Amino acid sequence: MKVSIVIPALNEEGCIEETVRSLRHERPHEILVVDGGSTDATCQRAAAADAVLAGPRGRAAQLNHGAAHASGDALLFLHADCTLEAGALASVRNALRRPGVIAGCFRMCVKARGASYRLIDFCATARVWLTGIVYGDQGLFLRREAFAGAGGFPPLRLMEDLFLSLELRKHGRIVVVPSRVFVSPRRWQRQGIVRQTLRNWALTALAASGVHPDRLAAYYPAVR
Repeated sequence: MKVSIVIPALNEEGCIEETVRSLRHERPHEILVVDGGSTDATCQRAAAADAVLAGPRGRAAQLNHGAAHASGDALLFLHADCTLEAGALASVRNALRRPGVIAGCFRMCVKARGASYRLIDFCATARVWLTGIVYGDQGLFLRREAFAGAGGFPPLRLMEDLFLSLELRKHGRIVVVPSRVFVSPRRWQRQGIVRQTLRNWALTALAASGVHPDRLAAYYPAVR
């Protein structure tokens, strides 16, 4: 099974080079970086990718643009500040061969020490177990045809991952594989662990109650 990795990026010069370099060890079919109009050196530092695509700004649009240019049997959507544990792509292939599995993600591990971060890791995995909802920093993967059948990422400014998960879980199981995705702690460190966690919960609750995610996007500032 050929796995294409799609990475949306916007002003990620500080991490994109390491991300692409680390992914090479997994021997994916291809790595596609979709730039949303960076004004820094992101595109130059992503040069080791198989392609650096100029896409429309907005994570959902960038992800869909990358998927449209991917040629693999399976798609893995990964944030620019995330890296994978050795053997992660083997876990992807094994999971997608299992009957009834529509999509999956990795066990999240925030790259910082402390019990608070380990609690964040646990809660992220538990959320997928209990609800089938995958957040983007967990590394969503699925077969190309499943992505097309679900209509791709909805054109939202925020929570495109949540709403795609809701659509996918209608058609099969969403699983968590044993391999880990290592996530930058920058958002929690800049915003504060408690503040950021409460913000995430509040925004998700508001979206569930019917508030359009585009209205909520202003309350989730970019952190780079």
